[in-house]
Amino acid sequence: MSRIRIALAVSVVLNLFLSGALAAGLVSLRTGGPMINAGSLRVAGAELPSAERRPFRMALRDARRSMRPTIVASRAAKAEAAALLRQPNVDQAAVNAALDRARVADIAVRAAVERRAVAYAATLPLADRATLAAAMTRRAERAPPAAE
Repeated sequence: MSRIRIALAVSVVLNLFLSGALAAGLVSLRTGGPMINAGSLRVAGAELPSAERRPFRMALRDARRSMRPTIVASRAAKAEAAALLRQPNVDQAAVNAALDRARVADIAVRAAVERRAVAYAATLPLADRATLAAAMTRRAERAPPAAE
């Protein structure tokens, strides 16, 4: 009889957990909040009218897709830096060089995506561009200050 009670208790706890996860997912979908940890332009684009939101995201996705080799190079440089850090004797210059290559690649990807976002935004009506600019401004104001 005690095994049945334990199984029932586990089932109740599991069902409560799953119900809570489902409710949280539904709330998240209904609020339609912007993506967390996305680029500021992508987040700002979430405030565009629905007719413009999807094409804007697609333009950013196409820009990232076109930069795929650069993204792969960045990941490879980061993996190289990690492998170098695992060595018994750390070659600091080599680790820094690998991280420098990754940073340059990351900046190139960001620049390409931002250029594509600006090109797309230039095709929008003034009101939509103002919405995008206001969202970018709010995001910039919320950003933590740079370390000194």
